[in-house]
Amino acid sequence: MKVTVAKNSGFCKGVKYAVDTALSVQGDNVYVLGEIIHNPSVVKEISDRGIKVVESLDEIPGGATVIFRSHGVPESYYGICEQKNIKILDCTCGFVKRTQNIVKQQYALGRKIVIIGEKGHPEVEGLLGWCGGEALVLNDPQNVPYGLAGEEVSVVCQTTFSADKFEKIIKNIQKVCEKTVAVFKTICYTTIIRQNEVDELSKQCDAVLVIGGIKSSNTNKLYEIAARNCENVFRCESSSDVDYQKLLKFKSIGIVSGASTPDTQTREVLLKMEENTEGKATNTMEEVVAQMDSETKQPYKKGQIVVATISQATDEGLMVLLPGAKKEVALSKDEVDCEEYNAADYVGKIGDNIDLLVTELKPVLKLSQKAVRRLHEEEAMISDIASGKNFTVKCTGFNKGGLTASIGSYSVFVPAKEIRPRYVGNLEEFVGKTLELRSIEIREERGRKEIVASRRIVILEEREARDALRREKEDEFFKSISLGDVVEGKVDRVTDFGAFVSVKGFDCLAHISDLSWTTIDKVTDVLEIGKTYSFKILKIDEENRKVSIGYKQLQPQPWDSVEEKYKVGDVVHGKVTRLAPFGAFIEIEKGIDGLVHVSQIRYERIDTPASVLNVGDEVDAKITSLDVAARKMNLSIKELLPAPERKKPQKPRRERLTDEEKPARRPRTQRRNGDGEMRDWSDHGYVAISMADVLADARKNKE
Repeated sequence: MKVTVAKNSGFCKGVKYAVDTALSVQGDNVYVLGEIIHNPSVVKEISDRGIKVVESLDEIPGGATVIFRSHGVPESYYGICEQKNIKILDCTCGFVKRTQNIVKQQYALGRKIVIIGEKGHPEVEGLLGWCGGEALVLNDPQNVPYGLAGEEVSVVCQTTFSADKFEKIIKNIQKVCEKTVAVFKTICYTTIIRQNEVDELSKQCDAVLVIGGIKSSNTNKLYEIAARNCENVFRCESSSDVDYQKLLKFKSIGIVSGASTPDTQTREVLLKMEENTEGKATNTMEEVVAQMDSETKQPYKKGQIVVATISQATDEGLMVLLPGAKKEVALSKDEVDCEEYNAADYVGKIGDNIDLLVTELKPVLKLSQKAVRRLHEEEAMISDIASGKNFTVKCTGFNKGGLTASIGSYSVFVPAKEIRPRYVGNLEEFVGKTLELRSIEIREERGRKEIVASRRIVILEEREARDALRREKEDEFFKSISLGDVVEGKVDRVTDFGAFVSVKGFDCLAHISDLSWTTIDKVTDVLEIGKTYSFKILKIDEENRKVSIGYKQLQPQPWDSVEEKYKVGDVVHGKVTRLAPFGAFIEIEKGIDGLVHVSQIRYERIDTPASVLNVGDEVDAKITSLDVAARKMNLSIKELLPAPERKKPQKPRRERLTDEEKPARRPRTQRRNGDGEMRDWSDHGYVAISMADVLADARKNKE
């Protein structure tokens, strides 16, 4: 019989941190909100220290300390603890924090939240508390409700959920939904690696033994995966739950343990198997346990943290003893975590244990205490990044897919589509620039650590925040103003058509036609950029976020005093400002013009005013009519000119002609024929008769 233990077994980082925290604090007045992990032996060990397990914050008195386990809690719990003066030791897993932030952000955008996970699981219950409890929880690919069809959906997943099952549910959600489905793959990467390893191991072994708490969700997932590939899968919480006689008939046995299972339990099972296999195992349980120990202690691996004991303090540094080592190892003073190394400060610390990081293996083993601190700082930083906190990096390069950078021991990759909301044509322009990013995914596979991040999300959130703040300020502004109000405004910028004026932080337009009662060439003839003036609100368009204001409305109107200054018959002096075919406009004073009709320019007739007057000429004129209400004044120039003398026209005397000078008359009977010859009508038997003769004959006949 061959026994194989999965490499990725036992505590994950989140669980280890929570357990270590619980075991490091004093038990007086300390509480854990729910079981720290789903493992009875670990829970008992913590309870033995005097730490109490409670199910509600109501059970915790003010001034006490509470440990939030790795599953996380609803957002409201933090506020309740603050009100009750309860100190929080927050052990929420970094991946769970990231999921909480995603749920909160997507819910704030008005999207429908879908949580893929087990209803009632502590992590799922905690996530519900970050969206007002209004999320839909799914754990069956066949139960996707058609009610999601009209929703914009954002999907997250319980960090310990089955990756295969997650993909099936996502496909069915996308089939049902007609609108956008935003999928956030929030399964912990260590969970995926652990599940993949169990999948492979269960295919190779005749039997699989799954070790972990019965309530442990991630352990149950491992059992389900193993059961798909192997007919003989056994579940146990401790070494006493195993029927070792059943295991004797199998040639190969795989052993896996959940993320909440300590290595001590796995070792106990292995040693118990050794006692009951009667020497039928091809590899002894001691060898398997030794193999487990070698993976964590010997041989040392680069990047591994080891616990060392200080044995000597010299001027060159410290000498330490490592577990399993036969001789001391030197720790250079440059790698001791202190401001300035002094051997005398460490003489009293001989025998103390310190954490060291293995930095080199060959040619000699090198250790560093400073590197441990940097590693912890990096882990804290990565935990923050995983929880959704923004981080900054300097872009160092690019490839076809996007931008590259690094932070600590992690490489950073920003896909091209995640650089900004719009298309990026030239990636090289970002090299050397500092970018603010948000993590999309953190990968740790085969020794490679990478953060896939987005700059686009940060830009969109900043834009949304600015827009929301602007809308809030605009709403306050529109509530504070009314038509006709007089307000103070600072001239920010000018254009050809007017000035943009900041009134209580809002841009209002003062059109050039509302700046002066007289015609002006440009805005700066009246207003100066950077100065503050009083304006009157003329128009409010709240729907389109526009406000029109006027400056001239607060200035005196020139025509208001015309009636007091001028009357019909007065002679005024002015300048020609404009010529038209029908007359000339004369400016009497700023804002007051009068019209001289073309007929009132000269006594003699003229074709156009331009034939007599030029723009800019100064003239005197007489007011002939005045209509203040209509803003009209008629003038006359010619009435100030002397009228010309009028002479009676004489008809020319006609000279009489003598009889000799008179032309000879031709006989009435003569006419020219067609050839131009004179002929007498009598030749044709006709006699010419005058009209007088005809009339005389008619009178005679009447008598």
